[in-house]
Amino acid sequence: MPGKISREFLKIQDEYLQEETRRKSITDISGLPPIQEDIYLWQGDITTLRCGAIVNAANSRMLGCFCPNHGCIDNAIHTCAGIQLREACAELMKAQGHEEETGRAKITPAFNLPCDHVIHTVGPIVGSRLTKKDEALLASCYRSCLETAEKNNVKSLAFCCISTGEFHFPNERAAEIAVKTVKEYKNNSQSKIEVIFNVFKEIDFKIYGKLLK
Repeated sequence: MPGKISREFLKIQDEYLQEETRRKSITDISGLPPIQEDIYLWQGDITTLRCGAIVNAANSRMLGCFCPNHGCIDNAIHTCAGIQLREACAELMKAQGHEEETGRAKITPAFNLPCDHVIHTVGPIVGSRLTKKDEALLASCYRSCLETAEKNNVKSLAFCCISTGEFHFPNERAAEIAVKTVKEYKNNSQSKIEVIFNVFKEIDFKIYGKLLK
């Protein structure tokens, strides 16, 4: 659980993580070709993306994944950012006094990640069947992330595939909601924020490619 961290540990950890980042192939948003105006589709590891902020699909405790070595994006982001990210999230949760509600968003620094910030959102967990409430909550995740980004002067935002995978939201419907919500937000607000739809799996790359082209 979150606790006090010695300067000695942080120095070693940060040097290690920053060296690991240097060894990776960092992708800068400035080098990506847009698929539509201010919208990008990119397949790769979100922890290697240099942009204003990346979105983390968090759990309601907002403290990272509790399963060591688990393959979820929450674990990947917390691992590469360093344990300061859990501390920052713990401070937010302590101030809030309750677990994070589904569909909301919170922002933290990115620490050892190449991006500037991490925006954390809790997506809906789908049960035996997908409901209209699940769809509305997922749309709220995307809107809340965009609103949080703009309130904090974030110029570019990379979305992961929120709620798919461990939270069992059907990939195709999740992508439809993501694209529709982002486009509606940008049209209604006249926002110029750059949005990257980041996918890891080939199936999601094909789904988003079809929707955006």
